[in-house]
Amino acid sequence: MKKTYTITGMTCNGCKAKVEHLLTNLDTVTAVDVNLERGEAIIDATTPISINTLQTSLPEKYTITAYTEPVFEQPENVQKSDIKQLFPLFLIFFYITTASILKNLNTWETSEFMFDFMGLFYIVFSFFKFLDYTGFPKSFQMYDPLAKQLPAYAWIYPFIEVALGLLFLFRYQIPIALISTIIILGITTIGVTKALFDKKTIQCACLGTALKLPMTKATFIENSIMLVMAVWMLINLYS
Repeated sequence: MKKTYTITGMTCNGCKAKVEHLLTNLDTVTAVDVNLERGEAIIDATTPISINTLQTSLPEKYTITAYTEPVFEQPENVQKSDIKQLFPLFLIFFYITTASILKNLNTWETSEFMFDFMGLFYIVFSFFKFLDYTGFPKSFQMYDPLAKQLPAYAWIYPFIEVALGLLFLFRYQIPIALISTIIILGITTIGVTKALFDKKTIQCACLGTALKLPMTKATFIENSIMLVMAVWMLINLYS
């Protein structure tokens, strides 16, 4: 059952991500969608949940003051399709792919295309994370296992992406860049898989907090492409 609650005290995307994270961790809560501008949170729970229980899970600076009647699901034909939700991601991939193809069109080599694609991927995706640098860590910590255990990792992650992007684009220390890609994206994929099995709806932090994407689908798409490329290139380097 979905209910809409009014929450005061939220001032930034970091607050939004923190509230979503804390409320989602409650046993009966399956999904949380916080609207920062309206100061509202739509909470989907398997059983009725009291305001006191919700308030207890939050720091004192956040106050739940009221709730409305349950918010019913929209008809299927009104809901956004997966393609519409993921359109920004597809568009970004299209531009990255096109740029990589054009850069290698005259002297085509698949490996060179992949290096450029992976380099541009990291640079472009880090850009969106820096658009809301203070809000990104909280969103990332909601599903990345390493970021949950080591918060500092979430803060330096955009810089890691920039570094890896430059390594690929300048063809420097490629084996290290490939192994790092497999480890980093592999860890994230573990967290995404857990969230998927738990049936929790969490916003993807792959493009920062500027664009709202369904975390599981969007992250699986980007991680799968990059992991396959990294493994394939690493095998080719040592074969």
